[in-house]
Amino acid sequence: MNSTQPIGIFDSGIGGLTVTKVIKEILPNESIIYFGDTAHLPYGGKSTAAIQAYSARIADYLLNQSCKVILIACNSASAAAYDLVRKLIGKKAMVFDVINPTIDYISENSCNQKIGLIGTQQTINSGVYAEKISALNRNIDFVALATPLLVPMIEEGIYEDRISRDIIKRYLSDQSLETINALILGCTHYPIIKKQIGAYFSEVGREVEIIDSAETTAKALRSHLEYHHLLAKRKSRVDEFKVSDHTSSFERITNIFFGEEVHLAQVPIWETLR
Repeated sequence: MNSTQPIGIFDSGIGGLTVTKVIKEILPNESIIYFGDTAHLPYGGKSTAAIQAYSARIADYLLNQSCKVILIACNSASAAAYDLVRKLIGKKAMVFDVINPTIDYISENSCNQKIGLIGTQQTINSGVYAEKISALNRNIDFVALATPLLVPMIEEGIYEDRISRDIIKRYLSDQSLETINALILGCTHYPIIKKQIGAYFSEVGREVEIIDSAETTAKALRSHLEYHHLLAKRKSRVDEFKVSDHTSSFERITNIFFGEEVHLAQVPIWETLR
């Protein structure tokens, strides 16, 4: 591995763009290859076996693009496939997920608190957050709530109107989250509605820290690259954005998200899986 190699990032759709955006901000010299598996979005409702198959294939593709880091920018895929991907390619590239950096942040900053998690059904059912937080021995009361409507809502671009506010309120007013001190956004789509989530807690007069996995992951990646002397000194190539199924709506959302025109290239890496 060398510092000029790109960082490979993948997710099922637009969620991973939140991580990519923060990485581009704090690591401007790094070149990025982003892969959105739009043919199979969202991952949240898929089986563990299916997510592992998709993740292994994408990781192999990004490895063949000479990426020095493979970042699984999806909580569902991180929960289901991180260990598998590390086993398959960990000797050839660094493998990052979006769960462990968040757990590290909680370990350093939280004690004797009640922490809530919202995420997809797959992430919640995996129990990975509960297991890792329990292992910290920080006397944390942990609760998790599946919020399955949020991803399709965000994918459709519905997150700044009355309908989205009502859906967000319906989930966050759940009794299980009543006395939390902090809330983990357990899906990389959710930072897109971070402002709306914060607005809800402000309206009900509650002070709740919102833990954004996009930020914790980007900062952890920067520290890791720094430690291993793999930080790029200058940008060696243009960023590339690839998808498994090209749609005009996904391209439009991507352009709006980054505030510039982003060209999406369709890569038919799934033909042997059909």
